[in-house]
Amino acid sequence: MARLENLIRPPMRCGAVAKRSIFPSLPAAGFARGRKWGKAGRMTLAIAARLGREDPDLLLRAALRAASLRFQETLRPDPLFVDPYACCLLSPISGHWDMEEQPPVLTTTLSPCHYRLATKFLDDKLLSLASSMDKVRQIVLLTDGMDTRPYRLSWPQPSIIYDVSPESVFKVASQRLKGAGAKISRNCMLVHVPLESSDLQAILCEKGFKGDKPSLWVLQGLPLLTSTGLNDILFAISNLAMKGSFLIGELPLCFLGTEIGDMPAAQKYMEKLFISHGFRADAFDYGEIAKNMLLEPPSGAYKNVLFIAEQLRLSDSQNY
Repeated sequence: MARLENLIRPPMRCGAVAKRSIFPSLPAAGFARGRKWGKAGRMTLAIAARLGREDPDLLLRAALRAASLRFQETLRPDPLFVDPYACCLLSPISGHWDMEEQPPVLTTTLSPCHYRLATKFLDDKLLSLASSMDKVRQIVLLTDGMDTRPYRLSWPQPSIIYDVSPESVFKVASQRLKGAGAKISRNCMLVHVPLESSDLQAILCEKGFKGDKPSLWVLQGLPLLTSTGLNDILFAISNLAMKGSFLIGELPLCFLGTEIGDMPAAQKYMEKLFISHGFRADAFDYGEIAKNMLLEPPSGAYKNVLFIAEQLRLSDSQNY
């Protein structure tokens, strides 16, 4: 696979997607794993974290921007969520960067209104699934390296929380969080998996992930630059996630082959994308989410789409 440095392209113009079912009626039992990770065909995930070689601050600034939005939300008189650790991630390490300045963008520009809705939506869905799924004790967060969910959410006990993110950003965040006294829930463990890993599937398994046990996956903030990188991630998750596991998250619409206004094309591509990896998915519109929270819909078209996807295939571990 070509390195992502050679696959970078300017972000396309994207739009918003209305909530609707984006999958046909397919029998879950009809799926079977038809691909293996052979010795000669071991897949390498060349991810956007390699950009750090060209601009060491790029990923850090993008993560800081998201942390600053969570901090601003926490200060609101009626916050949708509270992140008590966002503040400690900011000033000591932002240094030369003005927090009001928009950092270089990897996929889309963060909109404060849309970001707060997305974070609240994903928090609620994650906790709801964690409490309703039987014996789920594996949570995988695909993040920018400054996701504070391991510290600010209440997890089932015991649980292992895997944070897949750029190593350089995660190290900075870990130092700041440790200095602030942040701790995860009792009887839970946080395990970091560097996004730069050559074989994400193998590294997760080495660190204790079990493909024959239920898992929850959250995708928000992961620095992906191309649809190729997204496909690599979905491929790895599909191999690892036990049947009945869930992947929830936020995706740039530009990875769905569409521009603003071309919703039929976006829906069609998204359906093919998720089904090709064994997932049945639903997309959600930010405006409808806001209405469900008794809030005014955010103004302007946004370039991301929220989704919830269920794994219909057997994982590699289940096939053995």
